[in-house]
Amino acid sequence: MRYWWVNQNQTYRFEVPCGFLWSPKTRADGSRNHFYETMQEVVPGDIVFSFCDTYIKAIGIVQRGAETTPKPDFRTAGSNWLETGWYVEVEFAELPNPIKPKDFIVQIRPLLASKYAPLQRNGNGLQGIYLTEISSAFGELLILLSRADIPAIERELEPDFNSESDYEINLEIAARHLEGDLEKIQETKSRRGQGIFKSNVRLVENHCRITGVTNVRHLRASHIKPWASSNNVEKLDGYNGLLLSPHVDHLFDQGFISFRNSGDLLVSTKLNPSVLERWSISSDQNVGGFREPQKPYLEYHRDVVFKN
Repeated sequence: MRYWWVNQNQTYRFEVPCGFLWSPKTRADGSRNHFYETMQEVVPGDIVFSFCDTYIKAIGIVQRGAETTPKPDFRTAGSNWLETGWYVEVEFAELPNPIKPKDFIVQIRPLLASKYAPLQRNGNGLQGIYLTEISSAFGELLILLSRADIPAIERELEPDFNSESDYEINLEIAARHLEGDLEKIQETKSRRGQGIFKSNVRLVENHCRITGVTNVRHLRASHIKPWASSNNVEKLDGYNGLLLSPHVDHLFDQGFISFRNSGDLLVSTKLNPSVLERWSISSDQNVGGFREPQKPYLEYHRDVVFKN
């Protein structure tokens, strides 16, 4: 296991913290960048400290090694980044009491590497840092200072692979001879609620609106406007998705439930009320209003998918 420090000043602005790291492969002029190249070195189980606004705000566990993907939909953040880069899936746990490394620079200073350290000797952050490795001693000190329950975090965020889903996706990619076609590969993963589509959804949604579950391994990224009816942009658009518990995903996908823009739950007359009762779903609940870019997709779902 290795320890990593990631500067998320730009990408921590969404439903934080994002469940992934992403960087271009090179600088805009094509030159090498050490802090991008380190993306290829992380492996499942490594620990990542998320640094933002001078604080360590979260601790993550790497789920998968780096793969090449298009840039997620960061909106205005990262507008100068290249469109293709390294993607690393990481699940984060936010710290109840974020720590400011500068406040502990006396203890930290002896542990700063002479090259590629994430902090200056005075404790200020360094410009241009993205992902950099830190020593075990430095990582263990940050854990001690943050009072993080690492065993509990590791149990909660232990890498969890859906080998069956991965196998089916890879089989389809091979059968359709899509190797090397990033757009088609991401469309294939998108149809199954995976890849960049799921990451884009997580920049908008961070829990199942019906059950309240937040652990993404128990949730599915469900298209609001069905994949088959969506154009290439809509298929990967995070606003065209919800994170739903599997049983809720089934009801939504089959049109047995939908939502008003205000968040009111709509229940189809085709659904036996006993299903909601057995699944402890209240038919008169409000799940919270939706964002403007989500509303056209919800209108399509109500008009076309919902069994009204």
